[in-house]
Amino acid sequence: MIRYCFILFMMIQLNSFAQDYKAQIATHRENYKEDFLKDTRSPLKKDDLKNLHFFEADSNYRVSAKIELLMNETPFQMPTYTGTSREYIRYAILGFKLNGEPQKLTIYKSISLSKIAEYKDHLFLPFTDETNSEESYGGGRYIDLSSQDIKGNFIEVDFNKAYNPYCAYSDGYQCPKPPAENDLKLKVKAGEMIYTGDKKHK
Repeated sequence: MIRYCFILFMMIQLNSFAQDYKAQIATHRENYKEDFLKDTRSPLKKDDLKNLHFFEADSNYRVSAKIELLMNETPFQMPTYTGTSREYIRYAILGFKLNGEPQKLTIYKSISLSKIAEYKDHLFLPFTDETNSEESYGGGRYIDLSSQDIKGNFIEVDFNKAYNPYCAYSDGYQCPKPPAENDLKLKVKAGEMIYTGDKKHK
């Protein structure tokens, strides 16, 4: 009887956690949509937001990644989809597991953004995976991180917060291409999916 009650208690706790997590992601996504309406450079208007879609929130795609900070890295030019480039530096290597398999990704720091007080801690995680062009944007997706989120040798990475670059909705934006080293050889069924509205042309 005691064992049964313990198992029941744990099931209730896990279900409660799952519901709370889904609510958190739902709130995050509503705020994400509202940001399009606040940004004067936004490619989307209120009527376009219905064409944004997301994979169902799944806490299995929220991982604690071991972080290896990189030292003495030389800044490099990360190409964009318009043929220009932006200057970044390789900041750290992340090691984690997805679907039980070990993975590695590199996070980057924008040279220009790091000079702005508001963004001095901002870290950039662009990646591609095997959902691209089928279920998610073909050019890959981004995750925003902060150096302030590093705890010891770990940082939390939540793929449920992966989002599309502005290039997914409109031409004319200088969106960095995820480097080849950040191509995941699996399907990341989390975060933002393909935009189903008409792509705008500037």
